[in-house]
Amino acid sequence: MKLNLLPYPRSLERLAGSFVLPSNQPLRAFSFVRSRKAPDHPEGYSLRISRQGVRVEYRELGGLRAAGATLRQLLRAYGRRLPCLKIRDWPDFARRGVMLDISRGRVPKLETLLDLVERLADFKINEFQLYTEHTFAYRRYRSVWQAWGALTAREIRTLDARCRELGIDLVPNQNSFGHLRYFLEHPRLRQLAEVSEPYEGSTGDFLRFPTTLAPNHRGTIKFIRELYDELLPNFSSRYFNVGCDETWDLGRGRSRALCARRGKGRVYLDFLKQIHREVTRRGRTMMFWGDIILNHPELIKHLPSPVIALNWGYEATHPFDKEAAIFAQSRIPFYVCPGTATWMSLIGRHGTALANLRSAARAGRKHGASGYLNTDWGDGGHPQPLAVSWPLYVVGAAHAWCSQSFDETLLVPVLSREVYEDRTQRIARAALALGVAHEKFRYCEANVTPFGAVIAAPPPETRELFCRSGLKYYARIKARRIAAAGNEVERQRAILARGRPESAAARILQTELDLAARMAQESCRIMHWQQALAHGQQAQAKALAQSGGRALRQLQQDFQRYWPLRNKATPAKCAAFLQWRREDYRRGKLHFPPESARQVQVKTYAAE
Repeated sequence: MKLNLLPYPRSLERLAGSFVLPSNQPLRAFSFVRSRKAPDHPEGYSLRISRQGVRVEYRELGGLRAAGATLRQLLRAYGRRLPCLKIRDWPDFARRGVMLDISRGRVPKLETLLDLVERLADFKINEFQLYTEHTFAYRRYRSVWQAWGALTAREIRTLDARCRELGIDLVPNQNSFGHLRYFLEHPRLRQLAEVSEPYEGSTGDFLRFPTTLAPNHRGTIKFIRELYDELLPNFSSRYFNVGCDETWDLGRGRSRALCARRGKGRVYLDFLKQIHREVTRRGRTMMFWGDIILNHPELIKHLPSPVIALNWGYEATHPFDKEAAIFAQSRIPFYVCPGTATWMSLIGRHGTALANLRSAARAGRKHGASGYLNTDWGDGGHPQPLAVSWPLYVVGAAHAWCSQSFDETLLVPVLSREVYEDRTQRIARAALALGVAHEKFRYCEANVTPFGAVIAAPPPETRELFCRSGLKYYARIKARRIAAAGNEVERQRAILARGRPESAAARILQTELDLAARMAQESCRIMHWQQALAHGQQAQAKALAQSGGRALRQLQQDFQRYWPLRNKATPAKCAAFLQWRREDYRRGKLHFPPESARQVQVKTYAAE
């Protein structure tokens, strides 16, 4: 029978008996020895618990830290009576990270981040990134970040110091080419944008707003230097993730003639080299997202050195094997970067995430990836809370350490003990079940579920990108499927409510998980209301609008109370959709009639 440990050691042998820690000076029962008998790896360790005591052998500090993480889980699982055993262990990936998006509507408080990294350390995570576009408190750009909330230099330094103590490398992360919409709306910076006005997206049902810097504007690098000089001194890491993904605007405006003459790929690479010079001058090794350069594989050999490519993809079928092979053959150091698949779902897409996390680990091991970075994005306002992401953090940590030893059946007991602090195990069971409840819809699109997109769909007149088809799903999903999905959420909420979290932090996780589930349920009610309108069932539609309006108003109040427990600023950027849907109920009309709502666009935003 396996012990309830994650990541699970690659070699664990149970021995007869147990060892009881003495109540008086229990630390004397432990022996920590630097030894060449430990596995030959910087984080390799051996752990033996016998009737005489506990002995750890390690080669370097990383091995001692890893052994400590295993011991802490054993102590929480068994208390003073430890099972006798032998462990020999080391990781598949030297760098094992989590990246949390803080730029889409939810900026965590420092206390939230400190709690997060302390828990991640016990799952042997040794790298942490905060994906940043405009939510660092740059002194000259207060008007850009003020409404969103931002992490200050002092907060970053505090977090960095705690990460160092935990053996976690806090890697600075500042997108530096694309994804800069809110900077480029600033009057002083508009001239640096590649395009000056929004333009039609590929499917014609959304707009692309200016997000990409003009690489040939003389003020662009000056702006980048300004950001780096203020941001980087707050981090002790020798790495720096500069982003540079999804530069959709490139070649559409200021650099059009340049791209026509040299080629878009070459223009991208040339600017990447300029950023690389700025990074290396500041004593850092540059990381960048690999999606654009993969579109121009002939240019990969011309990448500057040193550099680390971040090979990302988030669907179950993402071709990690093919893409990782390209970087490996080019001798470019790279990470594999799967994701939690929680964004635009409210309560998760766990089937997709489990397959994605597993395939990334497989490809990374096969092709020699130096790191594994589990990404947690916030597309569409970031309404999904950390409570929804935690199961996928643990799965990712297990694959990053030793995918071969991962056992999914250990998730509930380990999550219950280490994260949700619930001896009944009901919170963990509900969290995992909620993550697959969307399968009841029998409807699938990339990057989204109806639970997440229906309630969060932007007003169509804004032509915003994320969740944009949410108000059309009512015409694509049968009423009985909607009811089945809603009933499943209700069933899991009842189980969740019977959990017994044992700390204030765990009670917050229970609260935010339930808030997300309630929002998901409202997506079902909204679709039922839309179907009633479509069928001319006015009395039923009116009743659903009344009950839905009351539920949304209560959700607004509850979400407002919850928000400051975990996050900075206000929920205005995160949950504005609650008011949008209340206004839809009052309007009493469909945004999209059934005929147009049934039409499915073949492209998704990620494929453009």
